[in-house]
Amino acid sequence: MPEEKLKLEDLLGGVHRNEELERIDYVAIIGGGVMGQGIAQTIASAGLDVLIVEVSEEHIKTSQENLSSTMEREISRWSMTQSEMKSILSRIKWSVEMTDVAECDLIIEAVDEDYDLKMKIFKGLDKIARPHTIFISNTSTLSLTKIADVTNRKDKIIGMHFLNPVPKVPLVELVRALDTSDKTVEIIKKFASKIGKKAIPVYEYPGFVTTRAIVPLLNEAMHILLEGIATAADIDTAMKLGYNFKNGPLEMADAMGLDEVLAWMQTLWDTLGEPRYRPSPILRKLVRERKLGKKTGEGFFKYDADGKIIN
Repeated sequence: MPEEKLKLEDLLGGVHRNEELERIDYVAIIGGGVMGQGIAQTIASAGLDVLIVEVSEEHIKTSQENLSSTMEREISRWSMTQSEMKSILSRIKWSVEMTDVAECDLIIEAVDEDYDLKMKIFKGLDKIARPHTIFISNTSTLSLTKIADVTNRKDKIIGMHFLNPVPKVPLVELVRALDTSDKTVEIIKKFASKIGKKAIPVYEYPGFVTTRAIVPLLNEAMHILLEGIATAADIDTAMKLGYNFKNGPLEMADAMGLDEVLAWMQTLWDTLGEPRYRPSPILRKLVRERKLGKKTGEGFFKYDADGKIIN
């Protein structure tokens, strides 16, 4: 009788294999959204094989199209060649079957900032993956210790908070949960270096370093706009010219995804209770209207198909 395959949406049981993690050659990514695509491109660019697991064939098709479009834009800017794109895509496989991750050396979760969803995924993965497989979460605000509690490998749970756009930002925050082992930290530091990232070790705390520091800036820029002190374009220009920012805070928020920014702010506001994290009403309004930034073509600014601001 053929073994029943497990889909991401099912998250049922699986089989362990008793092997030590000696090297990382094959990496699974759970979630093929903007971050998942960027992480996959980065890892594949380093010569490693990647498996992206999504909830449906429709989601896979959308992710594949978006990833190809992103790299084609890089080709048009002379920052990537056709042969490089072909090589990267050849190393990326796609699946809706969760059991396919059983052969992977490392598993990275890159889904929405939702405790229940992440814990459900980690609990399911724990039944499928080999005992020595390390699980990584790309969470930017949530407690890894809480997520790790649903597994039987608390010492092998660690966070890698990548920043968008992943292939271009040379930084990753390496987040250690309460029970993360020194060995796990050492392995993932080496992995980060292999994929071209400088790993900054941080202790588990809501927002870590980058999210906690950037959110108040984004929020204040939104309040300035809401209060009518200056236009969105002028706010961003002031910060770019006055403080040598590559992008202004409002364009930065659009690039991150306004729904993601709202989720970060809400989590920090709920967790820490400090007013600087309370989401600006204008952000809530844009998210309600599904104006989520560059990915939808409109946020604080309007964007063309190449992601450039339409003046």
